[in-house]
Amino acid sequence: MHRRQLLIGAAGLAMGASIAAPAVVQAKTRLRLGYLHVVAVDGQIWTGLDRGSFARNGIDFDLSEFNTGPEVFEALAAGKVDVVSAGAVISNHLALGAGRAYLINDVEIATAQLWVRPDLGVRTFADLRSKRMATTTRTTAHIFLDRALRANNIGASEVEVRNSSMSAAVASFIAGEVPAVALWVPFNITVREKLPAAIKLVDASAFYPQSAVVGGWVAGHDYFNSKRDVLTDIIRGWAEANDYMLRNSAAVADALQKGHYRQASVADVVEALKAQKMFSSREWKRPYSDGTVVKWLQQVSDFFMADAGITNAKPAADYFDPSLYLATIQ
Repeated sequence: MHRRQLLIGAAGLAMGASIAAPAVVQAKTRLRLGYLHVVAVDGQIWTGLDRGSFARNGIDFDLSEFNTGPEVFEALAAGKVDVVSAGAVISNHLALGAGRAYLINDVEIATAQLWVRPDLGVRTFADLRSKRMATTTRTTAHIFLDRALRANNIGASEVEVRNSSMSAAVASFIAGEVPAVALWVPFNITVREKLPAAIKLVDASAFYPQSAVVGGWVAGHDYFNSKRDVLTDIIRGWAEANDYMLRNSAAVADALQKGHYRQASVADVVEALKAQKMFSSREWKRPYSDGTVVKWLQQVSDFFMADAGITNAKPAADYFDPSLYLATIQ
């Protein structure tokens, strides 16, 4: 876990979304935010911090970066962070009672990818039978891998899936220990750089919209119940950043690369942004209110719970609360 603190200035331009604003300027609330350093998760965070939209809404983050979703939820359970932003893994831990989701970042339509090595005998899905592959289980990459295999009539018993952190999974693929890896963006950059002969067999866009995967923001139960006003302020700041990203994608890609993704190129960040489907803050109101978000979350929870053999999980309709968002975004 890498920990850093940010003092956020109040300068910046107002965004175009219609957001119910507080009547008076409020003092900043400092809270601990755990997050994953992938564009689909922290794009709005960095954009909001850089442009001051969180600060304008009274929010000051003490940031903690984690490598995987399970790690960030361990920190939430241990009381080391108050709020987390993560990917599909939220549907696993929330179904087990870890907290409440209240804000969705985007739909991860192509952030998960399956890469294979022809030099190790894998060029097609058929070649995967009886082979080892690496990923981080109970994450976006895991659910994508399961769907990709099933879509190609490969059963779980026909492959050996090795579980590790994503950095370790990619390292094992590069080292030739496994001929396939299911990863998420931006780990594809490392694969392309180190193994130019590797093949991207498929990405998650092949299964969208039937198998939509979403990630978002979660608060622990106590924080959710006692700090709803703070969560509302986060929503306001997030909405400003999100809507700016939609209107200024080229400028956002450049700013994210220069400030937060220096190991990647601007083209890599552009690719990552295209791998996620974003909606304006107003457009999100419909899937929040008509049950679409609950459906997306539930289908991922069902996979995780079936994989773990758990039958008494909490349904998405209980662990996702759309009311804060719908009351905030006008």
